[in-house]
Amino acid sequence: MPALRRQLRAARRRIGRAERRAAAAALVRRLVVLPTFQRARRVAAYWPADGEIDPLPALARAHATGKACYLPVLCPLRDGHLHFAPWRPGDPLVRNRYGIPEPVCPRRMWLAPRMLDLVLLPLVGFDATGSRLGMGGGYYDRSFARVLRHAWRRPRLIGVAFDRQRVAALPGRPWDVPLDGVLTPQAACVFGVL
Repeated sequence: MPALRRQLRAARRRIGRAERRAAAAALVRRLVVLPTFQRARRVAAYWPADGEIDPLPALARAHATGKACYLPVLCPLRDGHLHFAPWRPGDPLVRNRYGIPEPVCPRRMWLAPRMLDLVLLPLVGFDATGSRLGMGGGYYDRSFARVLRHAWRRPRLIGVAFDRQRVAALPGRPWDVPLDGVLTPQAACVFGVL
């Protein structure tokens, strides 16, 4: 798995600026027609790093349509877990220990993962069954595992990626959190209810 992760990350970083902008715009067009997006009141995404597809235009569209938007923040009380802080385009940000920008706001404004309606997750790779290869830290798996096991109403989890990040097959692991779908600039793969 580490070799595949390195290969896919390197390929993702080689994507040019014009293709990145076009991909982000295509992602918005695919997202806004989904019933899950249209119904969602609280939408979370991530700040792109390491060549990831940029979900911020999609989050800006969500904000423009009156949805509350959130970005992940590292939870200081539970190492390896995420919470989600409110974000609007132009809000101040501070870099976390990995150098990724996070919203600057009091902790009392953060949401637990279970409070979200829709989450756009970053991917290193994915396959046709919804298996997701992440960066290897397990933050999303740990943060959403309990929510998916114990909540009657849970956020919909949609991975977003470039089309070239799709691979033939990824081995599933017991701790992997399943995706409801994957959106790429060219396609929407649905595995659950969207």
